[in-house]
Amino acid sequence: MSRIGRRPIEIPAGVTITVADTITVTGPNGSLNVPADSLVKLVIDGQTLHVERVGESNAARAHHGLYWALVRNMIIGVSAGFERRLEMKGVGYRAAKQGNDLVLNLGYSHPITVTLPAGIDVVVEKTSMIVKGIDKQLVGQVAANIRSLRPPEPYKGKGIRYSDEIIRMKAGKAAKAAGAK
Repeated sequence: MSRIGRRPIEIPAGVTITVADTITVTGPNGSLNVPADSLVKLVIDGQTLHVERVGESNAARAHHGLYWALVRNMIIGVSAGFERRLEMKGVGYRAAKQGNDLVLNLGYSHPITVTLPAGIDVVVEKTSMIVKGIDKQLVGQVAANIRSLRPPEPYKGKGIRYSDEIIRMKAGKAAKAAGAK
């Protein structure tokens, strides 16, 4: 049995869950939905939610934990939201928000424009950006796309990195010792 799928999910105040052909979670920040699966069923007891599987097939066992995580992430997203912090390191690296676009100067000969999808907001600070939204997968994907434009390099650490990311630095060229041939 899925260890994570057995755990109950607390439903915060202001969040409603409806199950039909899709599982819809609505809260103060918006609404998210995912297609319902016939291998799992959702049981709501007051302010707690239990995900139970129908049958013991391998697919049902796999979907048990999956749907627990999907529903939990939707509940957190519509109530509190998700964010991912990115930091820029490099001389002249800048970011600016223009309407629904993010304009990045990353040391290339031209600025790079990233169009943000609906439901995603980026807050630009001096050398950092915060990607915010209610869909955890979309927030992570947009942050990964921005990071991929100039990933951190291992010699000086220049580039865009996650704020909690640790870059293993390499040693540069060693100078030849004087008098050695």
